[in-house]
Amino acid sequence: MLARTALLDAPGQAFRRVWPGWATCVLIALAASFVAALHQGPPMLYALLFGAALHSHNPQDRTAAGVDFCSRTVLRLGVGLLGARIAWEQVAALGWPTVLIVLGMVASTLLCGWWGAKALRLPWAVGVLAGGATAICGASAALAIGAVLPQARDGDTPNERHAVIVAVMATLLSTAAMVAYPLIALQLGLSPGAAGLFLGGSIHDVAQVVVAGYSVSPAAGDAASLVKLLRVSLLIVVVLGVSMAFGPPAREPAAQRLPVVRRLGGLMPGFLWLFIALAAINSLGWLQGLHEPLNTTSRACLMLGVAGLGMKTSFPHLASAGWRLVLLMLATSAWLASVALGAAWLLDGGPH
Repeated sequence: MLARTALLDAPGQAFRRVWPGWATCVLIALAASFVAALHQGPPMLYALLFGAALHSHNPQDRTAAGVDFCSRTVLRLGVGLLGARIAWEQVAALGWPTVLIVLGMVASTLLCGWWGAKALRLPWAVGVLAGGATAICGASAALAIGAVLPQARDGDTPNERHAVIVAVMATLLSTAAMVAYPLIALQLGLSPGAAGLFLGGSIHDVAQVVVAGYSVSPAAGDAASLVKLLRVSLLIVVVLGVSMAFGPPAREPAAQRLPVVRRLGGLMPGFLWLFIALAAINSLGWLQGLHEPLNTTSRACLMLGVAGLGMKTSFPHLASAGWRLVLLMLATSAWLASVALGAAWLLDGGPH
């Protein structure tokens, strides 16, 4: 009886734990929406800046659990629901030139990470981590690639600390890019397709690509989402390539080494599966009449998520990274952004 009572009370306890932070994010989102409507500005950018102005994310803070819930679960739910406005005909409309451009950006960024690590006298595998995290999807790619890199006996490969630091750096740089890159796209007057290629091709995190894209325009957000989805789909290819090139971790006995396919299980985040599922259903025409409710829900989730993301924006972890790793992540990110912006500029026809 006691166990049953505790089970029934669990949702109530969870709600009481997250509601202070959730309510704070709601207030920030409402304020951002009001100011954006008043000044005709991008609401998500205002939500991020207002959240950062209220930054207070001590784990003991009453708002911490709710802010985490909004910046992770709610934000990713909003991204997943965006699949309802995507049809596979739009993916095909990207065309082979865009596909080849994205493949070139990913491959060249991986090489940039490898070469940069060598130039900075960092372990070669740190370069693989940095290049892969920048080229694909930030923290998720760093942790996924780190899971299949061998642990060398001589210490010349990254340990878990390296993977975590790369993941943190990727998140911080992606947050900065989410604010700065849309302003660059607007300043240069890029078309929605070109802006989508730039933003979707250069920002690390999926959710932050969506925030940046839709802060420019709905069309740019759609294009950025598709380009980023194409980049994320290459995670499986990169992890497979790293695993086959460098083999399973040396510390694992041969009998205990898992097949590559099993290692890849669970690498695709759940919100991306939701995005893909809704896009597939929408492509079949089965979401007639549901587009507006799903889009409204998605926008609300994104506003709450970006408010929480702003409240979590902090830079103290950089102190433990070391200047070489910081410089490597800056270099790979700058390389990817330069290539993506150059491709977007050429897509718009170059100088006018």
